Amino acid sequence: MEIEKLPEFDNHELVSFFCDQKTGLRGYIAIHNTNLGPSAGGTRYFPYKNDEEALRDALRLSRAMTYKCALVGVPYGGAKATIIIDPQKPKTREFLIEYAKRVNLLNGNYITGEDVGVNQRDVDILSNNSKFIVGNSKSGGDLGPWAALGVFSAIKGALEVVFGSAEIKNRTFAVKGLGKVGLSLAVHINKYGGKIIGVDINPEALKTAKKTIPNIRFVSPSLIHKQKVDVYSPCAMGGEFNEKTIKELRCKIICGGANNQLANPKIGEELHRLKILYVPDYLANAGGLISVVGELRKGGYDLGWVEKKCLEIKKTAKKIIELSKKEKKPTSVVADRLAESIFLGKKKTSR
Repeated sequence: MEIEKLPEFDNHELVSFFCDQKTGLRGYIAIHNTNLGPSAGGTRYFPYKNDEEALRDALRLSRAMTYKCALVGVPYGGAKATIIIDPQKPKTREFLIEYAKRVNLLNGNYITGEDVGVNQRDVDILSNNSKFIVGNSKSGGDLGPWAALGVFSAIKGALEVVFGSAEIKNRTFAVKGLGKVGLSLAVHINKYGGKIIGVDINPEALKTAKKTIPNIRFVSPSLIHKQKVDVYSPCAMGGEFNEKTIKELRCKIICGGANNQLANPKIGEELHRLKILYVPDYLANAGGLISVVGELRKGGYDLGWVEKKCLEIKKTAKKIIELSKKEKKPTSVVADRLAESIFLGKKKTSR
């Protein structure tokens, strides 16, 4: 593959392929930009169809991490790892140890942790074999609640601009994906009196959601984005919005925890034209990042600092939305420009 010709390639600083035939480990690490500091980003373990799909996802996700770090004001750059699931070779302890060795080769220039397909047990094993792993159970732990708090904060900022009030009570919300982030978000919404329509492809997740929030209403996955609601929150996989699905939306605001929600940049422009307010995903879901980099602070992990930074997402979301209205430009364009002014304007210094 000619990496630089892939549409997701954006002058990435490093793209690394790794492989271990014995355990079945195979994947990529992409480091996008380190102007602000060492790169940080989770490790995704996913059934990619082939190497190209895994590589392109790593490129796409790592770029978003750079923008995320810049907007929430943490001194790190963007990176991501994608590991291809081999159905014949499960994710064993040996598999994870081999991956930790690959992370160690980068000697701190890549800091990683949990993402799709990587759970708390995996992170604990990785952290026992690499000092460049964040999110183990002895420190910050599960990222889901913090990612959800960030999304909730962004939603309140969007509501304030669109409706003149951040009031959740009696507003309607559709939440796609009721895993760790989606369910935690739904709990926040329910606590403040919001009405929730939810969906998940996992029957166990639906049972847990119903037990946790008895008044939640379910619809089929194909109908969730078509619900007439105030806020639609995609909290599953990316690629949610394309030329077809945006025409079926009946929401006023999009704000969720999923990564890479727009199929391509033009979708952001179309949403703006349709007068649907889109809160850029890499800002809305930044709470998980805030929690893990909180472990790297000189003073150590501080719950108060993490919560404060997550709540500040509301302020940043409002700033982007208000600039969008003033300049008559899509929020996706405004957010990108704001992030770029931060990380491209920062000159590298020796560390």
